[in-house]
Amino acid sequence: MKRWVKLVVSLALRACDVLHTAALRRIGRQARPICVALYYHAVPARHRELFARQMDLLLRVAEPVSTESPPAMQPGKRYVAVTFDDGFVSVLENAAPELKSRRIPWTMFVPSGFLGRTPAWLRNGHPTAGRDRVMTGDEIRSLARDPLVTIGSHSVNHPDFLRLDAATADREFLDSKRELEALLERPVELFSFPHGACDEHLARQARKSGYRRVFTIEPERIDPSSSMLVVGRVAVEPDDWPIEFRLKLLGAYRWLAAPRRQEAEVRGR
Repeated sequence: MKRWVKLVVSLALRACDVLHTAALRRIGRQARPICVALYYHAVPARHRELFARQMDLLLRVAEPVSTESPPAMQPGKRYVAVTFDDGFVSVLENAAPELKSRRIPWTMFVPSGFLGRTPAWLRNGHPTAGRDRVMTGDEIRSLARDPLVTIGSHSVNHPDFLRLDAATADREFLDSKRELEALLERPVELFSFPHGACDEHLARQARKSGYRRVFTIEPERIDPSSSMLVVGRVAVEPDDWPIEFRLKLLGAYRWLAAPRRQEAEVRGR
């Protein structure tokens, strides 16, 4: 679907949200809190200033929260969690300083089998990442000393989990967790599915492997009133148009989520 079509539909949805909030105010009620998780991949040097502007906008529009320990969310307020998949060194070099200077918490999901290497899944490069490499173990260890940073697992080999048998999926969950915990000397309890490939069985398998929460790429808003095992996220790029980024922060791209299925409703009970 063309980018401008997505923008127009999202603008229409945002207009509906504004009308709904206004209607609630007229009857003396507050809107429920809104929480959105964003996910990036790379932030190349040429996009650092664009990324910095996005973070400035984020702070104007919403309160940044940690994926690891989000606060109690208040009615009528907006919240955003910032995450990165793949552990690219460009994030360390260009995004981390901007996040640190603004005191924005963030999460990096790392594929433990590619530390210090160019990822095999980007054989032809990536529109943003190019031929970026994954951070080394030393770089990840240094990054993790920052209390604003949470390190999560992104598997060992970055596979499509929907194509794996149960035993292979188990190894991907358990080995990546074990390797990262040995590297960081702390628990690793968050997991991001490569390619967003997740179903009910895989989510529960991840939980049995010791993960408290798993992340996909369905652009859904997070329900602050429930404790969900599976959390959707909205894809963003540093060079998104400002109006695109604002609408994503506000959850207006949620209509792009696949129709809700039973496996997407796995709750942490």
